[in-house]
Amino acid sequence: MGEKRDYYEILGVSKGADDGELKKAFRSMARKFHPDKNDAPDADERFKEIQEAYAVLSDSQKRAQYDRFGHDTPGGSPFGAGGFQGFNINFDDILGGDLFSNIFGGGRSRSRSSQRQGQDILLRHEISLESVLNGSKEEVEVDLPSHCEDCEGTGARDGKTTACDECNGKGQVRVRQQIGPFVQDVVRECPHCEGSGRKA
Repeated sequence: MGEKRDYYEILGVSKGADDGELKKAFRSMARKFHPDKNDAPDADERFKEIQEAYAVLSDSQKRAQYDRFGHDTPGGSPFGAGGFQGFNINFDDILGGDLFSNIFGGGRSRSRSSQRQGQDILLRHEISLESVLNGSKEEVEVDLPSHCEDCEGTGARDGKTTACDECNGKGQVRVRQQIGPFVQDVVRECPHCEGSGRKA
C-alpha cells in the first residue's frame, strides 16, 4: 500500500472541521465505499482507510497528536504497536440508527405501538368462467378468529399482563454484534414478547 494519505483528505474535510462535519463526512464516505455497496476493487481498502481516519479525527487526543506529528506519531501508530485493528463504534451516535439498515434499506424496528400485519387468509371459492370474463364481484363470508373474552387476547388468565423481563417493558433489546472490524450496537424487537413489552 504506498504512503499513508492525509486523514482530513480521506474524509474530505478541512483541518478545522468540527465533530458534526466529521460525522457527516464519515457517514457519506462510509456509505459510498462500503464493500457491500461498492463493487470497486479498492472499496475494501478505502473503507478501512475511512474508518481509520475517523477513528483518529473523532478522538480529541489522537486528533491533537495527529495534527502535531501527522503519521509520524512519536511511539508509532496512534493505535499502538498493533496498528489499526478496527474499533468499537456506536452507529446510533453517528447515524441515528443502524448503519446497515440505513445503507441497505429496512430501517429500525417497529415501535411496539404499531399494528402487526395479519397473515394472509387463503380461501377456496369456485366461480364460473363467465363471472371471470365479465369481472363480476361476489361477496364471500369469512370466519375470522377473535380475541378471547376472558384474557382479551393477552393469554393471561385474568387479562392482566406484566412488563417483559427481557426488555423491561420496552419491546426492544439492544444486541451487540461484530461486523468486520466494527462492534455495533443494534436495536431489535424483543423475541420474548414480540415487541409488545408485555407478557402473560
